[in-house]
Amino acid sequence: MQKTTVLHYPRLDTMLMVENTLKNARLAISKNELMRRLPKQIMRQTLNVILDYLECCGMIMIGEKGVLWIHNESPKMKKLLEKSVDTS
Repeated sequence: MQKTTVLHYPRLDTMLMVENTLKNARLAISKNELMRRLPKQIMRQTLNVILDYLECCGMIMIGEKGVLWIHNESPKMKKLLEKSVDTS
């Protein structure tokens, strides 16, 4: 793992702005398209820090086609996952 220096860490409102934009995008979008859809401009490095965090948390998936929101907050889905997981 390569260690890089971060010039600017994101604020909470910036992270929420990126999350909401990704949630509202129904399909995978490229990083460039994501930058265009954001209501405010942010630095590319800040966006990369946010995307790395969201990917580590399992909320997004980054692939060849772009970035896709995969986190499901539905209570029905949580129940199904709890039932399907073997606790023994």
